Amino acid sequence: METLTLTQARRIALAAAGFGGRAPTSPPAGRHLRRVVESTGLLQIDSVNVLQRAHYLPAYSRIGPYETALLDRASSRRPRWLFEYWAHEASLVPVSLQPALRWRMATAHTHAWGGPRRIAQDRPELVRWVLEEVAQRGPVTAAEIEADVPKPKGDNWGWNWSDVKKALEFLFFEGSITSSGRTTAFARRYDLTSRVLPSQIVGTPTPPDDEAHRILVEVAARALGVAAETELRDYFRLPVDGARRAVAELVEAGTLVPVQVKGWRPQAYLHRDAPSPRRFTGQTLISPFDPLIWERARTERLFDLRYRIEIYVPEPQRVHGYYVLPFLQGDKFTARVDLKADRKAGVLRVPAAWLEPSAQPEPTARALRAELERLAGWLGLSGVDRAARGDLAPLLNGVTSSA
Repeated sequence: METLTLTQARRIALAAAGFGGRAPTSPPAGRHLRRVVESTGLLQIDSVNVLQRAHYLPAYSRIGPYETALLDRASSRRPRWLFEYWAHEASLVPVSLQPALRWRMATAHTHAWGGPRRIAQDRPELVRWVLEEVAQRGPVTAAEIEADVPKPKGDNWGWNWSDVKKALEFLFFEGSITSSGRTTAFARRYDLTSRVLPSQIVGTPTPPDDEAHRILVEVAARALGVAAETELRDYFRLPVDGARRAVAELVEAGTLVPVQVKGWRPQAYLHRDAPSPRRFTGQTLISPFDPLIWERARTERLFDLRYRIEIYVPEPQRVHGYYVLPFLQGDKFTARVDLKADRKAGVLRVPAAWLEPSAQPEPTARALRAELERLAGWLGLSGVDRAARGDLAPLLNGVTSSA
């Protein structure tokens, strides 16, 4: 069995995830964005907007400042090549993968979230009515449908999702409807899936579950380069048995190659087409929702970076900050920085900046300063505020950009 050093595994993982390529010499275009999604397989969506919406950041990390409207058009205009669905979490996924995700859609009555699932069980007539409304009026937001429904007092509960919203979410999980785009307030515009997706995708036969699992595990393996079984499974949140069979079948087919990675306890699998670069240059900030660091145990094994997102941690208990992005230099993480886009003031706030233990302080501070200035420019902010706390803050505040 082949053995990889940790450095080899780290560089394979970065290259597979779309890092280290030649930077665009002109403003990034649609083809550059497509290459990013081909590398990652999907882009996670999250509602937190303290810095920038989560699905926009992975492309920035890989190709630099780009027009976010490119991504908006990819999922809202014809020819649409991305669509929304529950993949890892809520995600933008290539439309070509929709047939491979129908196995999940078929489990809606047993696996959809509690509220939507209960509405389908207890009020099927409402679900039918909502589907008819979408068919007649779509694209339409939940609020627009809710406005037509007389609701008794107490109809709203929990997260303030009305029964109509729950019905929409059930139909979304089931695959009957999907998002045709989003409003400026980030609300979905629902429409029939048959009207949103390209006709050739709608007409593609549904693969058997085992074939769908193989497709998704291979997408994950390509995106990860080298990974353990649990990480291949987690990428699309696959069932344990289905993912395990898929891994075994892909090993038998020669698509996945079992390898040993020095210092790893779990068995690792290398995709046969994974690139293996000799060195990495460049520097960028990585979103908490970037596929590179989704699986925290793998992140720690690969990069010696113990990373936790602290959004949901009470402020007094936070170690590094609310919305912290690790800073990648070459093939190592050298710092992490808590950031906030203060759009009203027009500046990038830096609540905290921290140096990683093995990093060189001054070169890291200069490189990070350059990256913060680049990020602020992409966000349309006029400058970068002083770092408020953290062991790297004094040096970061005192250096000039290394760019």
